[in-house]
Amino acid sequence: MAWTEAKAWMRGKTTGKIYQDLLDDATNAPVRNARRKKVVRPEDMPWEMARQGLLKHLISEQMNTRMETVDSYMQIIPPGSKSGKHRHLAEECLYVLEGRGYDLHQDCDVEITDTYHWTPQEEVKRYEWEAGDVIYIPPNTIHQHFNADPDKPVRLISAINRIFKNSGLNDLEQLEDAPEYDPAVVLSAEAVQRYLKGKVKEPA
Repeated sequence: MAWTEAKAWMRGKTTGKIYQDLLDDATNAPVRNARRKKVVRPEDMPWEMARQGLLKHLISEQMNTRMETVDSYMQIIPPGSKSGKHRHLAEECLYVLEGRGYDLHQDCDVEITDTYHWTPQEEVKRYEWEAGDVIYIPPNTIHQHFNADPDKPVRLISAINRIFKNSGLNDLEQLEDAPEYDPAVVLSAEAVQRYLKGKVKEPA
């Protein structure tokens, strides 16, 4: 044969049952999914003291729910405070449940060659919002949420598509921590109440 591949394709002794595993996974999916949650109770939603702020996770890959494509969390921003600042490739939307404030967004120029490069543009755009609004975060935009009320909290519901992550594009970078972030703190409902009352000092 003219092709040199003809001298190589018979090499190798490794065997497997990869296709059969795919068939088995598809066959077992209904039984497996029947054990996964279609309703998640508040007591089963994990709290997290995150670098992005005070979070209560509603749906995530680690929570054994039926949701395959979306991650969602509630973010609580104490009076007069702000979230962390971060950037990610996946677009995001946030529903404003409670409070009023504004976002700062900074678009980035992106170059993808052998590696992935992004450069922030000089302009920083401000967007005001209040309860009932939806905030849209475009792909690869540096963003941060600010609570404009010195007396009342903000609660946001974030939804982001995990398809980006599952496609190998889990580009997430934290640029600034939320003022309340303290890795020594285990967040709980009681701790959140203290933050909302202004009884917890920012970490040094």
